Amino acid sequence: MTEQKTQVRFIDIDDDIAGQRIDNFLRNQLKNVPKSMIYRVLRKGEVRVNKKRIKPEYKLQAGDVVRVPPIRLPERDEKAAPSTKLDKVAALEHCIIYEDDHLLVLNKPSGTAVHGGSGLQFGAIEAMRALRPKARFLELVHRIDRDTSGILLIAKKRSALRHLQAQFREKTVRKDYYALVMGKWPTKQRKVTAPLLKNEVNSIVRVNSKGKPSETRFKVLESFAEATLVQASPVTGRTHQIRVHAQYMGHPLAWDDRYGDPRFDAYTKSFGLDRLFLHAATICFRHPNKDESMTLNAPMEPKLERALEGLRAKTA
Repeated sequence: MTEQKTQVRFIDIDDDIAGQRIDNFLRNQLKNVPKSMIYRVLRKGEVRVNKKRIKPEYKLQAGDVVRVPPIRLPERDEKAAPSTKLDKVAALEHCIIYEDDHLLVLNKPSGTAVHGGSGLQFGAIEAMRALRPKARFLELVHRIDRDTSGILLIAKKRSALRHLQAQFREKTVRKDYYALVMGKWPTKQRKVTAPLLKNEVNSIVRVNSKGKPSETRFKVLESFAEATLVQASPVTGRTHQIRVHAQYMGHPLAWDDRYGDPRFDAYTKSFGLDRLFLHAATICFRHPNKDESMTLNAPMEPKLERALEGLRAKTA
């Protein structure tokens, strides 16, 4: 098997990269290099910062000079059939709903994870890095579940990442989701504050008095014969929060494989639905550079719209 060897590089660290861990920085710089190899060159001292050895947890500072060593990689077989995943990566280019020098906003499709791992070769962030190979910095600002579609913020500068994440911590970001729930959601039930506890073994979340304080605000958008379209606005950002709060109220989401009801899935299947009906539709925040208020909207995919049309026809 033939090999190819990268060239040694010296990279100057500026304010936008400052604060990032060296291992994460290298993973971004060496996109096709296995993670195990990156940690190997770090342990062997082949990566130097200001001519000194450093540990993987070292946080870069403005003015640092990083030596990225040459790395040998097996040469790819050019005759091999292209991966079908390349088509999925390319398709995400059409899912970008906003982009400038500081920020990229994606209308993430259902079924696409936000990042790779756990048997997944790529996620939304890896796809964006592949589509923007010249971008020096691309990092997730927040996360949404793999089966949830809709708005995902990606920072293109470290300063933007810090600014946006601070807004999330201070709960000044407003996110509105569309969710299709089973049965008739009571119009007077506008807030659920049940505490949530996550099982670290299987990641199942349950309402539990020992859990973390959690709040979701609900608003009925449209009522159908056996379902309700609600707007769910999480105040806190717990794992599976909307899904568990809806289940706790006795109105699980359509096609929720963890907290749903198979009877509701079977009912909505007749309207062409075969995915979790949870869509991050709107987000309001302050632009990390202009400090102006921004509101972005992400349209639902046609499958969800068609399911709603079928429900309307059934209700009429």
